[in-house]
Amino acid sequence: MTNKDICSAELLLENENVLLRALELTDLEYLLPFALNEPELWYYSLHSAAGEDQMKAYIKAAVAERENGKSYPFIVFDKKSGTYAGVTRFYDINAEFKTLLLGYTWYGKAYQGTGLNKNCKYLLFQYAFERLQMERIEFRADAENARSIAAMKSIGCKEEGRLRSHMPNGQGGRRDSVILSMLRVEWFEECGSRLLEKL
Repeated sequence: MTNKDICSAELLLENENVLLRALELTDLEYLLPFALNEPELWYYSLHSAAGEDQMKAYIKAAVAERENGKSYPFIVFDKKSGTYAGVTRFYDINAEFKTLLLGYTWYGKAYQGTGLNKNCKYLLFQYAFERLQMERIEFRADAENARSIAAMKSIGCKEEGRLRSHMPNGQGGRRDSVILSMLRVEWFEECGSRLLEKL
C-alpha cells in the first residue's frame, strides 16, 4: 500500500456518536460559522482558519494535500446534535515506514469536553492500526497547549520529549513542540480496549 492508495480511498468512519468523512471544498458552508464566530480556536495553530478567506484557503490546502498523497483530512459530524463539529487529519503519512501523524484537529467550543474527541480518536486509531497496519501514530502539540496534551495522554498516548524552538507559533514568535505517540502493540494490548470503555 502506498501513500496514494491511502489518500485516494473514500473513507467513512463512524459509530453511534460520530461520523468522519473526507473533507471537500463544498464543506465551507459547514465550517464557516466557526471561522467567523470562534477565531480563538486557532490560537495555537500556525495556519489560522479564522475568517472566510482563511477558511477557504485552509480547506483548499487540505484537499490539495490529499490529492498529492500527503494527508487525509476529515470533516467531523456529531450525530448527537446532527451538526458538523470540526476537522481532523492524518498527515505526514509514510506508508513505507508504517507511520503517520494525527493532528490539525479542532472542534467548535460547543463540542469540546463532550466525548466527541475520544470517539473520533477511537475510529482513527482503529482504522490506522487495524486496517492500514500502521506501527506508530504521532502527535505534536504546542508545549503551551496543556489542554491538547492532556487530551492525548488521556487516550493512552505517551509523551516522548520536546522539540525546542520547533516552528513559528502563529503569534510572531516560536514554539516548542511536545511529541506524543501510540504504538501498534500498545493499541492491541491495552489502549484500544481502554479507550472503547470511555466512549
